[in-house]
Amino acid sequence: MPPAKRNQSVREPRVGFVSLGCPKALVDSERILTQLRAEGYAISPSYEGADLVVVNTCGFIDSAVEESLDAIGEALQENGRVIVTGCLGARKDADGGDVVRRMHPSVLAVTGPHALDEVMSAVHAHLPRPHDPFADLVPAQGIKLTPRHYAYLKISEGCNHHCSFCIIPSMRGRLASRPAGEVMREAESLVKAGVKELLVISQDTSAYGVDLRYRTDFWGGRPLKTRMRELVAALGELGAAQAGGGVWVRLHYVYPYAHVDQVIPLMAQGRILPYLDVPFQHASPRILGLMKRPASAEDNLARIRAWRAICPDITIRSTFIAGFPGETEAEFQELLDFLAEAQLDRVGCFAYSPVEGAAANALPHPVPGEVREERRARLMQLQERISTQRLRARVGTTLRVLVDEVGTQGALARSAADAPEIDGVVHIEDGSHLKSGEFAQVTVVRSDTHDLWARCRARSARPRAPRPLKIKESEISR
Repeated sequence: MPPAKRNQSVREPRVGFVSLGCPKALVDSERILTQLRAEGYAISPSYEGADLVVVNTCGFIDSAVEESLDAIGEALQENGRVIVTGCLGARKDADGGDVVRRMHPSVLAVTGPHALDEVMSAVHAHLPRPHDPFADLVPAQGIKLTPRHYAYLKISEGCNHHCSFCIIPSMRGRLASRPAGEVMREAESLVKAGVKELLVISQDTSAYGVDLRYRTDFWGGRPLKTRMRELVAALGELGAAQAGGGVWVRLHYVYPYAHVDQVIPLMAQGRILPYLDVPFQHASPRILGLMKRPASAEDNLARIRAWRAICPDITIRSTFIAGFPGETEAEFQELLDFLAEAQLDRVGCFAYSPVEGAAANALPHPVPGEVREERRARLMQLQERISTQRLRARVGTTLRVLVDEVGTQGALARSAADAPEIDGVVHIEDGSHLKSGEFAQVTVVRSDTHDLWARCRARSARPRAPRPLKIKESEISR
């Protein structure tokens, strides 16, 4: 064949991709996809059009393991050539064998989490890379799986803690912080690409830089310590410097260490969002000790009061475990009392679920399954009443929101209090003229347990400050 004809007949190799799990796994997927495109691989939207499929798995709790194993099985059935990566790839069964290969022995390769090089080596072995990759086809911010206007910014991998209910350190390894300059350069690239919200994630954001002894790095020709407070301040500075109202910076997975107090003034000054995702997990000191939680001895109620004194508008979300082994009814009541006093804005609760390989499985006095679920339901009923009243206090106020979706019937947006996919939303009834990825000013007209409804133009409501509301003690055990 003449050269021109021969080139036209060559099809670039195509890789299918399935991404499961948490935002940290999503960032791993984005990096793998970016490298695939940089090397000239095409990304197939279907099993049928792919030469092989990469499945990025989750392996934290049993339901996630089941979902991941099902996804691998589906990919094998529909395509037949599958590479597995992610947390499930690092899990072993009771005999020390590979969980993935035990269930699906025909997979091409298995790697653990944050294993870009290993995944690419497996892809190269089973689907040779093209000879003429076009790196300029890859955007500077890489391939993203989130909408264009927000992105997750992972600042570290792994965790140094040994929480008794968790096996993540055994899968993702010890804390490995990214140098501050590297994080800031990625953030700059994302902002230049149009990102309006940076969601800072890690396994333990508060511990950022501990493993590097807070060594000094450089960003924009100036020194910058690899430490939480300095990094967050720099991100806030980057966001504030942008035209059109700046860029939101939202913090997730913040353990309540004392130095977190240094970040709250940045929220009060408007440099970062007044939002903290703090995984308290419980309120009973004894249960927190059994969980081996870091900062378990801290007075979290006092800390919350101090945060709100500095930044009254702060939104605090958290997660809790009900029915942990050995938890008594009195200790569960401690947790309910804590919630009634703390008045957290957003709460998620899980009934304790044994995870293979977790130290908590060996603890005495396991709580029966039906009791665990009943306690979870009681906690969420209390939190729903708290959430309903706290959102009701926002009716009549004016909010700055980031628009996610626009349709003929209005728009969906989020306020500073709403992280994507885990918190509530703001329904803008007259927002069909707005644009996705832009900020808007709206007035809240009504609310429910989780969401707000608003209009771009206030009718007769006058903006007013939110009122602090509390659940009465008599309602705690309802």
